[in-house]
Amino acid sequence: MHIGLIGGIGPAATEYYYRCLVDRYAALGKSPDLTIANADVRDLVRNLANHDAVSQAEIFVRLVHRLRAAGAEAAAVTSMGGHFCVRELKAISPLPILNAIPEVNAAIARSNFKTVGILGNRLVMETRLYGGISAANIVPPAGDAFEQVHESYRQMALEGRVTDERRRVFFTSGRQQCREQGAEAVILGGTDLFLAFQDQDCGFEVIDCAAIHIDAIYQWSLGTA
Repeated sequence: MHIGLIGGIGPAATEYYYRCLVDRYAALGKSPDLTIANADVRDLVRNLANHDAVSQAEIFVRLVHRLRAAGAEAAAVTSMGGHFCVRELKAISPLPILNAIPEVNAAIARSNFKTVGILGNRLVMETRLYGGISAANIVPPAGDAFEQVHESYRQMALEGRVTDERRRVFFTSGRQQCREQGAEAVILGGTDLFLAFQDQDCGFEVIDCAAIHIDAIYQWSLGTA
């Protein structure tokens, strides 16, 4: 089935979704039927800061119309930050929206974790992934670590690269959430966090929202979801 991706928010996250989907299909000896429509990360940053889900959904729905015109049969936002307007987008979208948040909640439920930490931008952490997680209690970073994580994530997403210092911020906060706040694992609530965590030993178990979402998109595209 034809996958429609809303990308560009940011470019590194889009590349991660694209590469992972291509790799999954390559393992089958196939190529995915896939179209990407580019959004502007600056619009997302502004609307996130203003908590303006309606304006962001209106931006996204124009891209969904382009994806439908290209033959896409469903659409997905390649950004956990972009999911802040997913309810508003689903209400006006001409295509089904493959929503990451219920998939993450289901994965946490299967894990039987009771308490999990979270890393990501300010709104993701404040709202505990937009209020969409019921399977476990979520504890965000405490004290100064909250703003440090937010700012480190924001800069990493905009630049599409991670520095050693930003990686230390994420790893230190995750360890604190596990050792001091009772978290059994930590939600990677920002797609671009793969830049910091991929092929790294962070010292704690992670729940990678992007990886969960990518797998759900892949299964949908095969007609097995």
